[in-house]
Amino acid sequence: MSQAVTPDAPDATLTNHRLTTPVDGLITKLSLKFGRAKAKEVERFIKFAFVGSLGFLIDVGSVIILQNTLLPPENNQNVLLANSVGFILAVCSNFIWNRVWTYPDSRSYSVRRQLTQFLIVSLIGLVIRNLWMNGTYEYFGQLSTSILQGAVSDYAPQLIDQNKLGTTIALVFGVLIVMMWNFIANRFWTYNDVE
Repeated sequence: MSQAVTPDAPDATLTNHRLTTPVDGLITKLSLKFGRAKAKEVERFIKFAFVGSLGFLIDVGSVIILQNTLLPPENNQNVLLANSVGFILAVCSNFIWNRVWTYPDSRSYSVRRQLTQFLIVSLIGLVIRNLWMNGTYEYFGQLSTSILQGAVSDYAPQLIDQNKLGTTIALVFGVLIVMMWNFIANRFWTYNDVE
């Protein structure tokens, strides 16, 4: 007799299934060595950082592709739209990987509930990051251009190139800022059913 899993019920078929990767053994050793009594939490943070690194590549890659094709950083709207698209693609990847790898023991809540909570946390992170990006990308573009002009005397970028560079630099810092928010909020709200 098979048991039906409703969208609001925990997925009983996933309870005992864990995704394993080639780096799991190394992560466990590092966690035990540096985490001692908190080894499981250190392991989760390391996995969260791996997942976040993949999300970062998706995020930055998407922004760079969009800025060089459909959304050149000619204005704030294009910068924020490219930033938002990259962020959303990374969030989708991060949710899947965190659910199946970082927090495989988090199955007392339904996928729908966890996805909703994850999206709320992520949307708050997106607002934080868009505010950061809007306030800093031009500054970082000007600063980096000044530095490059000091190093290479004939360097004279167009404003759009300066904005691309500034966006990328602001994005890196924005990701680091929002990463801490995402880890803490998701750990203690979205995945609070794990010990």
